[in-house]
Amino acid sequence: MTIKNLPDHLLAQGRYTATTDEIAELLDLDKGAVRVGMNRLRKQRLAFSPARGLYGFIPPSYRSWGVLPAEWFVDDLMGFLDRDYYVGLLSAAAHHGAAHQRPQAFQIVTDKPTADRDIGRVRLRFFKSRNVAQAATETTNTPTGTLAISSKETTVSDLVAHPKAAAGFSNIATIIREIGPLNGNELARQSEVHPRSHARRLGWLVEHYSEGAPELEGLKRRAAPERGTPTALSPGGPRRGRVDRRWGVWINTTIEPDV
Repeated sequence: MTIKNLPDHLLAQGRYTATTDEIAELLDLDKGAVRVGMNRLRKQRLAFSPARGLYGFIPPSYRSWGVLPAEWFVDDLMGFLDRDYYVGLLSAAAHHGAAHQRPQAFQIVTDKPTADRDIGRVRLRFFKSRNVAQAATETTNTPTGTLAISSKETTVSDLVAHPKAAAGFSNIATIIREIGPLNGNELARQSEVHPRSHARRLGWLVEHYSEGAPELEGLKRRAAPERGTPTALSPGGPRRGRVDRRWGVWINTTIEPDV
């Protein structure tokens, strides 16, 4: 066994990633020799490194990319970095069938600050949240294993919390229309970790654009529209326009969903 034939050896076993330590033990090499050999494989587009000390191995069908699809290695990457995570925001919306086009970046919510990564055509963007462990998620199978993805309710809640990462409120409204029935009680639970303003924006958007008409009384209690001053729908925008008293929201931006 040599570094030269390592990619084909591991891929034949259905294994797509390995650490420097694992490779050194397998080939009986010191870590310096492993790094030199793996750099050679990277130049040949046989391998890539999503994090220092972790390598991914590329089958022939993706060697023109010089990297695996994000779905194939993100779970291993998060395990290597010791991060709780889930795929979220626009990437999760696409998984749930609510995206007109593939997101330009693969968006991941993590429990610790994590640096963004651009690896060939794969762009990983990370968003820190204190609610990762409590968020509702589901597990989906990938060609290399499994992946944690936010539920529909968690996805919509996160999009409202990160409107810039979601390409704006018109895009959020489009996703809410396309994502299918939502559980109102779960929306209320997901909103508990956010300020009251989040529940107001979330409730207003879901009430106006969800096709499923979910029960929103729990979310409305969380929003408490009768308390304090109204919340601007677009954060940081002007406090002008019509106020929706049902949700305590200042409609200070134009919402134009694509569907």
